[in-house]
Amino acid sequence: MNHTLSRPEPRLDHLLARPDLWQGRDGARPGNGEPSGFAELDARLAGGGWPRGALTELLPERAGIGELRLLMPAIARLSRGPRWVTWIDPPYVPHAAGLHAWGVDLAHTLVVHPRDPQERLWALEQALGSGTCAAVLAWPGRLDGRALRRLQLAAESGDCVGVLLRHRDARATPSPAALRLGLTSHRGGLEIELLKQRGRRAGEPLQLPAAALFDPGRQRRDGADLSLGQGVDWAAT
Repeated sequence: MNHTLSRPEPRLDHLLARPDLWQGRDGARPGNGEPSGFAELDARLAGGGWPRGALTELLPERAGIGELRLLMPAIARLSRGPRWVTWIDPPYVPHAAGLHAWGVDLAHTLVVHPRDPQERLWALEQALGSGTCAAVLAWPGRLDGRALRRLQLAAESGDCVGVLLRHRDARATPSPAALRLGLTSHRGGLEIELLKQRGRRAGEPLQLPAAALFDPGRQRRDGADLSLGQGVDWAAT
């Protein structure tokens, strides 16, 4: 028996022509990312920015090398929208003046300090899946595969930018996160290694110079350094 493929119905042709419809060609929805604020980085990321409805893992060689600076342009923009930006168990108290200098709306910023690892995982899962958070930043400690899968599913249902800041040793373990970046200090800036991303090959490491990690619109007053790095990211605890 001869089988021939018929042409799609006109309504299907019209649907397929829509620019906002993803047809699964490259494994990522084009333009579905949240712009990072760094054009060179966005050009390397499959969705053109931080994945929405998914987890991103940042794995710095050590804390305070600029990992928060990398997030600040997107966090500031998202904090000025209708949803919350939630910080789960940051290691220090976020520096309010520094965040404000970057344009973060503190009225839309929540900081959660759970009492123990179990409560931390619960709070993180709830924040990711609530639908009320535009972004969730978390320092989750050790996570097994089951916990990571739960968090990934929560991020998908909540349609938020979920960022886990994990120890560099986590590089050696698999993760369902859509994006994993290794961060290394490089001449005052950052070298970014794309360890994993959906829909595109990782490619060569990207180097962001120190100048690129500072908000060009920020004004320094009285010589105070309001940059985001270890010792100036955070208020004293």
